[in-house]
Amino acid sequence: MSAAIPLADARALRPRARLTAAVTGALAAVALGAVVVFLLISRHPQTRTFVPLPAHTNGVLVLDLSASISSDTFSRIGGTLQALSRSDARFGLIVFSGDAYEALPPGTPAADLAPLVRYFTLPAQSVPGFLPTFPANPWSNTFTAGTNISAGMELATQIAVAQRRRATIVLVSDLDDDPGDLPSLGQVLRTDRYEGVPVSIVGLNPSPTDVAFFRAALGPKAPIVQAPTLDQPPPANLTPFPWALVALTAVAAVALALRTAWAPRLDWRGSRRPD
Repeated sequence: MSAAIPLADARALRPRARLTAAVTGALAAVALGAVVVFLLISRHPQTRTFVPLPAHTNGVLVLDLSASISSDTFSRIGGTLQALSRSDARFGLIVFSGDAYEALPPGTPAADLAPLVRYFTLPAQSVPGFLPTFPANPWSNTFTAGTNISAGMELATQIAVAQRRRATIVLVSDLDDDPGDLPSLGQVLRTDRYEGVPVSIVGLNPSPTDVAFFRAALGPKAPIVQAPTLDQPPPANLTPFPWALVALTAVAAVALALRTAWAPRLDWRGSRRPD
């Protein structure tokens, strides 16, 4: 038995009914979409280090250990490793000099970089009259030699491209490349731009000429920051205010409010019976 109430002018109300159904349906879809996007974003909170890293991505750290890296810049390497180790990111680690090799696989928690900091930390003076020296690191005697930045960057590019989402390459170097390696390095950097691989550079007191070379190859907006030292206050790893989540919440709330206002619940009351 139908509960519908027959109306003589029901046909005239059909356009209004269709419009109401379309508007309320659209507003409901907007509210539902905002909730879904909210849940997806909230699963991956973003933490920003002093190195620009896109959200939800892994990094490939490319560390320069060539002979041009002197003990004067060791503290900056230590400061960089220490700052990155405190982040929530994940990194593969490549070290290079004349050649390059993968020291840590992609996806390694950043905290695993912390044990390397000791090799770039100058100990306190213990013997009067003798200045302290940096501890011997595993690369100083058998690996450190000439500088071929292209070797480290080429290996990093192969790893970055193989990821499901392009990993960000973070080059830590004084950027002082062997002149004979510059053509190969330029080709690798052009490949990074073509493949859409983000590249950030942490400079170890680089010269303006070397910085200009990388900016010309990567573009004027390429992130190039100066490496911190261990005696500097640690760069803050910031968790920005979730404005996107606030906006999505507002969108869902407004959509639901408009839906309610557009199609309020039908209410009526019976007529009073005469006394």
